[in-house]
Amino acid sequence: MAARSIGSGTISFGLVSIPIKLYTAASAKGVSFNMLHAKCGGRMKQQYFCPVDDEVVDRKDMVKGFEHQRDTYVKFTEAEIKALEAARTDTLELVEFVPLDTVDFISIEKTYWLGPDKGGDRAYRLLSLALERSGKVAVGRFTTRGKDNLVLVRPYRKGLALHEVYYADEVRSFDEVETGGSFEFKSIELDLADKLIAELSVDRFDASKFKDTYAERVMQAVEQKVAGQEVTVAPEAPKAQIIDLLEALKRSVASAQKLQEAVQPARAVDAPALAPPAEAPGPKKAEPRKERTKKQSVG
Repeated sequence: MAARSIGSGTISFGLVSIPIKLYTAASAKGVSFNMLHAKCGGRMKQQYFCPVDDEVVDRKDMVKGFEHQRDTYVKFTEAEIKALEAARTDTLELVEFVPLDTVDFISIEKTYWLGPDKGGDRAYRLLSLALERSGKVAVGRFTTRGKDNLVLVRPYRKGLALHEVYYADEVRSFDEVETGGSFEFKSIELDLADKLIAELSVDRFDASKFKDTYAERVMQAVEQKVAGQEVTVAPEAPKAQIIDLLEALKRSVASAQKLQEAVQPARAVDAPALAPPAEAPGPKKAEPRKERTKKQSVG
């Protein structure tokens, strides 16, 4: 099924205009819970309470305020806030092009797909190809939801991807992170660390190999409860505490090697073996059909 666009606009740089459509690239799934009244099972409703007047306040009696000093607010009406919003132009203005390796992707907030709108196919494909050939990404401004967004446009396959980017003052400096003291490592520690990485290395990242096991456990528990079963959770086995770093590296490498040795024979079994042609087998004796029983998953 074709993706449904969530918006449209125009890429603009120089005298070039490319009509585009915007698509959601990724969305979180996971599981969520609602708050219920333990007594009757009814879903709870959120209310706003004013501690000054000691009363519950309806939304129509609220205004928005900006705290410019502690417990001191400047009030704004909806009309005033609307007037402060950027004018909606639906134009994605590309202002400069920078080398891809100068972009720190820690700054990326959201990602969208860009597709060509009617009449923009050729120019859209040309921009994607030109960015790919130059090894650069476009830096631009795109107004959505009344806010001026800093964005990057980069080539992706035969098209374009758009990244909403945090402004510089929105990204915290890594210098604020305490990374511990300085250490000198023995050559055997470095060699074992290299070996462990080599044992666990694969050719490429494949997100499809990983699943949200928490969501799976929750859904399994939901099905069990709906079926009237008691939810049982196996106790987690305690992990061995290894204080010595060298010993931890040795055990990790040995464990990774055993895993690789177990995988290799399995792959060999999957490969079709070449065998000499055998004589045609005689007719098989009929065997009584076994009755299948449907097992109920207990999780």
